[in-house]
Amino acid sequence: MSTTSVDVQAHGDHGDHGHDPHHQHHFTNMEQQFDTAKLGMWLFLATEILLFGGLFVGFGMMQARFQREFVEAHHHLIRLAGALNTVILLFSSWTMVMAVHSAKTNNKAKLRLFLLITILCAFAFLGVKYFEYTTDFSEGLFPAMWYNHHGDNIPGSRGYATFFSFYFMMTGLHGIHIVVGIILLSWLYVKSGKGEYTSSYYTPVDLVGLYWHIVDMIWIYLFPLYYLIS
Repeated sequence: MSTTSVDVQAHGDHGDHGHDPHHQHHFTNMEQQFDTAKLGMWLFLATEILLFGGLFVGFGMMQARFQREFVEAHHHLIRLAGALNTVILLFSSWTMVMAVHSAKTNNKAKLRLFLLITILCAFAFLGVKYFEYTTDFSEGLFPAMWYNHHGDNIPGSRGYATFFSFYFMMTGLHGIHIVVGIILLSWLYVKSGKGEYTSSYYTPVDLVGLYWHIVDMIWIYLFPLYYLIS
């Protein structure tokens, strides 16, 4: 791993604890510390994938039960808004990659710039979702028992409410992850302003980057599932 090799070169294979304030005493060296942190993050992300995986399975089961309703319901979603958010998140993934690269190369100015752009992309994503949600609510497209849309082709079917229950649950949960990402990215931005991250130590930037990529990847699955269903 590039990070571990840099850390080892900077601090030595045996790790002198007095040389780096980031070196925690219960790790033999910086390489072990980085590997442990990254393994912990991957385990956490695995639980996130399992969480959304269960929701995807539930959606598939209900889709098989209410095929016509699900197809009709998805036409109420704003496909252009979903596509715009997809572009925003894909771009933010690139800026996150560049932020990690900037930390690796000791470029503090670019690190802060790319972190800021990523944060702005996250806010833009939430802004588009807010527009979508308010439009849905104005048409009576609520989840579960609150569904109040008129003019459905199959009056009285629970399929429409079921679709929007999954839609708001999954996109809402994803939105919460975006908010968490904003908090983490903002924390990195503040820390980077103090010169906290260099080529010798940028583990938090790398780990938050992994989290952000997973959040983006989940949306890549949500977009076709809801907006391109047929």
